[in-house]
Amino acid sequence: MPAIIFEHVNFQYESQAEPTLHDINLTINAGEKVLIAGPSGSGKSTLGNLINGSIPHSIKGQVTGHIRVGKLDTQEASLFDLSLLVGTVLQDPDSQFIGLTTAEDIAFGLENDRVARPEMHQRVEQWATRLGIAAQLHQSPQELSGGQKQRDAMAGVLIDDGDILLFDEPLAALDPASGHQSIALIDELHQQLHNTVIIIEHRIEDVLTRPVDRVILMAKGKIVADLKPDALLRSNELQQIGLREPLYIEALRYAGCDLNHIDHIDNVNALNAEVLAPALQSWQANATVPVTIQSGEPLLDVRQLSFCYENGPQIFHDFDLTINRGDMLALVGRNGVGKSTLSQIITGFLTPSAGTLTYHDGHTDIDLAKLSVKERADKIGYIMQDPNQMISQVMIRDEVALGLRLRGVDEAAIKQRVDDTLKICGLYPFRNWPINALSFGQRKRVTIASILVLQPELLILDEPTAGQDWRHYTDMMTFLEQLNQQGITMMFITHDMHLMLEYANRTVVLGDQGVMLDAKPSTVLSNPTVVSAAALAPTSLYQLAERVHIDPDAFTQHVIATERKVRR
Repeated sequence: MPAIIFEHVNFQYESQAEPTLHDINLTINAGEKVLIAGPSGSGKSTLGNLINGSIPHSIKGQVTGHIRVGKLDTQEASLFDLSLLVGTVLQDPDSQFIGLTTAEDIAFGLENDRVARPEMHQRVEQWATRLGIAAQLHQSPQELSGGQKQRDAMAGVLIDDGDILLFDEPLAALDPASGHQSIALIDELHQQLHNTVIIIEHRIEDVLTRPVDRVILMAKGKIVADLKPDALLRSNELQQIGLREPLYIEALRYAGCDLNHIDHIDNVNALNAEVLAPALQSWQANATVPVTIQSGEPLLDVRQLSFCYENGPQIFHDFDLTINRGDMLALVGRNGVGKSTLSQIITGFLTPSAGTLTYHDGHTDIDLAKLSVKERADKIGYIMQDPNQMISQVMIRDEVALGLRLRGVDEAAIKQRVDDTLKICGLYPFRNWPINALSFGQRKRVTIASILVLQPELLILDEPTAGQDWRHYTDMMTFLEQLNQQGITMMFITHDMHLMLEYANRTVVLGDQGVMLDAKPSTVLSNPTVVSAAALAPTSLYQLAERVHIDPDAFTQHVIATERKVRR
């Protein structure tokens, strides 16, 4: 039975001159598990908002065509009635928290339904236990880790027994291990509850670690493909719309394997390794050692750093780290280990209880403790993970120009620098838009542009690729790479293993006792002990290399070097 039907649906936001969705025809059957993917701005989140009734009940615009969810017409049914059918977990769980504690937050829907208190307690305990957050019921939702926050949000919608579960970019804020656990949990719930599950996400490789029935691809407001995963991976549909193929699929293509004759192509662990090994081993035998980025002299020395949040755990104790000139350094580790805390100490937003931070400015050593936040910002650019915490202007152009105006730069020079930066960040077509009309990923690019335009010496980016599709992130990272070659040092706080492998010359893995490992990215991901302890995830390249008896480190380097060569 159909759970969702779209018939010739078009949609145009009130604030926009052109429609976002064009002639959408789609049927999703009850009990299906469907992935909706597409580049930023393709309309996939808009499609999700039409399913759960946010459009037109909360988000205004013109809808034409016919949409049915269950037995309800979404244009006629109330948002309340639709919410009983469709439970939505947003990409930013913080934005849907209601209660002061995790238990109150999960129970919010039951309270609105006037469920008796004993039953409410029983159902909250049941779902918290099932999702592994029973020990956090008395904590504030804001105190939870990224993975726990998502489980809180999931419990809050599952407790209402809706027939349809909608996940909007569930991997955006999670470390790799938590991301894998989240996808596994969604799959387990689907198998147990037999709900209709819709996942909106552009990180296709991560979602496909568990089975889905169909992948619906969107581009420019239209559905361009509706395929089973194996058919999708054999086609070139992902490349055509600017999404990244799974890394192991890229490796098979580079090695000359015929994807049309490979069974179980949608599961790297089910591929016939004996059949594939000769071609992959022959390709690897011709590999050349890639040229890595060479670092220069120390730029920033962190020595014997100690820091503890008030009434919180000790984050750093006698912590040491050196960032060298020219580094493209990836800072990785599990949620809550202190990656963002370290960046806020460096930029002056937090003050350590002990230790020194020394900035080497040419022949002068500067104690950062003597500089204000503004003075540090002239040397160190910081881009936060949540773009909404950085944005202060209404219009995109004004936000990107703000830092230059505060520094008294001439308006003609501001216009040129702002335009150049907007083009690189893929925002130039939206230069005169209000920021509130942008998606989360587009807002992220606005904040990056607002710092890049200032041309700092050291750039710290907290999750720069969160919410970005492959094409936009590739454009962005290529630009950052060019800046690096011109002398700007970069530090990326990231959960994105693709970014780390492709662009970093050095990876620092943070653990509870400080730096767990400081090595090449491919070396880090070829170390199972570190991968497990730091909540990273083994890449599909590592898994494929292991299965065909190739050194995973060398194989990973060869694939990434080839991908960069092909892209250029």
